[in-house]
Amino acid sequence: MNNKNAIILTSGGLDSTTVLAIAKDQGYSLYCLSFDYGQRHRSELEAAHKVVQFFNVKRHLILPIDLTAIGGSALTADIKVPKKRSADEMELGIPVTYVPARNTIFLSYALAWAETMAAGHIFIGVNAVDYSGYPDCRPEYIEAFQTMANLATKATVEDALRIQIHTPLIHMSKAQIIRAGNALGVDYGLTRSCYDPTAEGLACGQCDSCILRLNGFKKAGIPDPVRYKDRI
Repeated sequence: MNNKNAIILTSGGLDSTTVLAIAKDQGYSLYCLSFDYGQRHRSELEAAHKVVQFFNVKRHLILPIDLTAIGGSALTADIKVPKKRSADEMELGIPVTYVPARNTIFLSYALAWAETMAAGHIFIGVNAVDYSGYPDCRPEYIEAFQTMANLATKATVEDALRIQIHTPLIHMSKAQIIRAGNALGVDYGLTRSCYDPTAEGLACGQCDSCILRLNGFKKAGIPDPVRYKDRI
């Protein structure tokens, strides 16, 4: 087993790209996993492709999953994406941009690939500070999934593999994340964070994700290189 093989969940967004930079800096062999799940912001997959090229990863898989058949989210169904919300409004419950069980689905695929790769490490860019209230971004969720992962596969029950879920951003503010990535040479111009981009791929500048990103860059004192249709 190569203890430095790592599966990195890579969306093409700011957080997952920073995680990729951190994993590379820590000396891991990078195997990136992205998903085409019917998301309205599919421009993130183009960003993911550019990001993995930038980091010269070992391999990049993009797996198709049709979560539009399940729906229940503004990202996978005909539900309006919230715009121009204040920080207080974002903290009022779980928003409609939550995709049912998304991180559980994504981590399960990562676990399957980790077993075949004999990779004991899975990295995910969840954050419990500057986030939109998603239940699958909390430390207790990650701890529970890691416990389950080590009970769930042939390799783990036979003690051939031990799975560790890495969440290096989980207690960081968005500004701290940006500063960390900037120090590691991340080109944030390659990334996309918007939930509702224009047909030309411009970030809307008004959804929760854009607002959190813009505020993070402002607090970090670093210009956001991404182009926006509008800014709050």
